[in-house]
Amino acid sequence: MTEALRARVVRTFRSFHVRNYRLYAIGQIVSLVGTWMQSVAQVWLVVKLTDASPLALGWVSAFQFAPVLLLGPWGGLIADRRDKRTILIGTQAAQAVLALALGVLDATGAVRLWMVDVLALGLGLVTVLDNPTRQSFVTEMVGPEDTLNAVSLNSATFTSARIVGPAVAALVIKLGGLDIAFFANAASFLAVIVALMMMRPNELFRRAPAARRAGQIREGFRYVWSSPVLRRTLLLVTVIFTLTFNFSVLMPVIAKSVFHGGAGTYALLLSVFGAGSLVGALVMAGHARPTERLIAGAGLAFGALVALAGVAPSIVTEVLVWVAVGLASMALMASTNSLLQLSSADTMRGRVMALYAVVFLGSTPIGSPLTGWAAERIGPRATLLLAGAVAVLASAVALWVARRRHAVEPPVREGRAGAVAAGAIEVPEAAETVLGA
Repeated sequence: MTEALRARVVRTFRSFHVRNYRLYAIGQIVSLVGTWMQSVAQVWLVVKLTDASPLALGWVSAFQFAPVLLLGPWGGLIADRRDKRTILIGTQAAQAVLALALGVLDATGAVRLWMVDVLALGLGLVTVLDNPTRQSFVTEMVGPEDTLNAVSLNSATFTSARIVGPAVAALVIKLGGLDIAFFANAASFLAVIVALMMMRPNELFRRAPAARRAGQIREGFRYVWSSPVLRRTLLLVTVIFTLTFNFSVLMPVIAKSVFHGGAGTYALLLSVFGAGSLVGALVMAGHARPTERLIAGAGLAFGALVALAGVAPSIVTEVLVWVAVGLASMALMASTNSLLQLSSADTMRGRVMALYAVVFLGSTPIGSPLTGWAAERIGPRATLLLAGAVAVLASAVALWVARRRHAVEPPVREGRAGAVAAGAIEVPEAAETVLGA
């Protein structure tokens, strides 16, 4: 191994030298494999109960993510006020109980579609608190200097599980049934709970929690809107996540209706998407500074590849395209996540990431039923083409705006101006470095 390559590897995986982050990542990989197993099993349970209705799949996603859309900012405020490690122990335990309940219902033959919807709604309520807490906890584990690296490695962990989880799910479903996948997911949450309890709290990069006072939810909205970087980034990904990111609706329909496959074909598409995402996460882990132009460029590539997936002539071609879609999607998500965190003040980060969760997950109750409706009327291929075109158009506009802004005004002053306008809250030094890229 050359010296340059060794330095690159060390730089890419540097967050693993932090004990707390290393424990967290180990627990996450176990738990996320279980989560992806349940994701495959739940989708295929709905497919069995409804004969692969895209609209039914869309509504299950809507129930799961509607709470984030409606209550997301409150989850972020709690994350800013409370100890994040304690919150995460509670949310992991709650998710384990919900997975166990779905497993029991399926094993006893009592499960009905409305029960899947109700449990999906329960999972969404837990996600309201879990998602912004997990997102903002990354910075507490490694500090601001390594935030992009830790976010990217966190994404790599997530996508590694996306590769392994669906493949394991296909095997478990074939040999043991859907209920075993649900039970395995329930057990997997123990890994995260143990990892969180083994952490050394004195080694966390904690800051003083936000003080309780009236108007803090409104303050979060004002803070984001007054910062041009935060505002532009969230507007772009709102469009893309709402209208293009609805894979849970289209993938199973493509597997069954277009390529005449079963749960194994769906799991294959998920796994190769995950493989591409893993490559994208590792690439981003070695990237030093996220920028608006990087996000817009990733959005352009992502939209073009989604459209290409809509015209792939064979399952082999479809598989190859989904690898590339996974890579581009991870570049988009990791760079967006990092830019938002590094552009936020410590006392506002939970609320900013809650709004990101509203955009990323909360858009699903709107986008998923709409995607399911479109797929039933014009077909899944045409729906993919349309979704990809939307992402390309939105990203092209964002790229034009980012280039124009870069040419006419200093990014550092812009980032600080947004924070000052929001109430004289200082932007961290790390954010100034990023915004000055």
